[in-house]
Amino acid sequence: MYVVAVDSPDDPRLGDYTNLTDVAARRLREPAEGLFIAESALVIERALGAGYEPRSVLTCARWLEQLGNQPGLDDAPVYVADDELLRAVTGYRVHRGALSSMSRRPLPDLVDLLGAVDRVAILEDIVDHTNVGAIFRSAAALGVQAVVVSPKCADPLYRRSVRVSMGSVFALPWTRAQNWPTDLDAIRHAGLPLWGLTPGPGSIPLDEVRRGGQHRWALMFGTEGAGLTAAALERADELVRIPMHSGIDSLNVAAASAVAFYALSDLRSGAATSVDPTRR
Repeated sequence: MYVVAVDSPDDPRLGDYTNLTDVAARRLREPAEGLFIAESALVIERALGAGYEPRSVLTCARWLEQLGNQPGLDDAPVYVADDELLRAVTGYRVHRGALSSMSRRPLPDLVDLLGAVDRVAILEDIVDHTNVGAIFRSAAALGVQAVVVSPKCADPLYRRSVRVSMGSVFALPWTRAQNWPTDLDAIRHAGLPLWGLTPGPGSIPLDEVRRGGQHRWALMFGTEGAGLTAAALERADELVRIPMHSGIDSLNVAAASAVAFYALSDLRSGAATSVDPTRR
């Protein structure tokens, strides 16, 4: 790790970190330039542990000691600035210690990804980065082995998604479908029954599909508010729901994912199996 003091928000070396609060621009720019931003020392550590290559780090002097203990930063420039300069560059008060620009890796082919997994989460057009990050965190904790996101779904590697997931986006293999909704057929052809989570007519309680003994599945979650599209519902082998009290018909999609993953997990039977968080 080599430390470089910076004193101007216009320093071109800080270009990866400019205007981080401009969501619309960053969600286009970051995939196009092959980068993402890891925020906080913990998330940076988990990204490094998962094998992501750092392009650089941006921090303030008081966090240098903590960053110095992290392997993987030996060849990355660490730009050090005061709090006001950090705010001027990023557009907000950086209070989580450090930011790191990381290089993205090519996403796996959908068919290759499905070949080694039994439990998959499918996110269709979920646009809120916080929800995407929370779903990844629940998925990693509750035995889901891979995630597939639709073309319009929010970026799992966007800064807010990564932060909310606490780095769980690095622990799960995932890919973005290219042909929607026909890629759902490829998932079924891989031997994974498609279950669509919906409170709509014809859905059955999750416990009923669990009692069917099916240990391989792909559970679909739809966009906030509207839920799964008609095309996704038509391709579902089964429509499933979370039974609820008090006339409530649905949960926030992130909360629903946690309930559903637990309902279908080995944890309920005490037969949980360990999942290697570094598996790719």
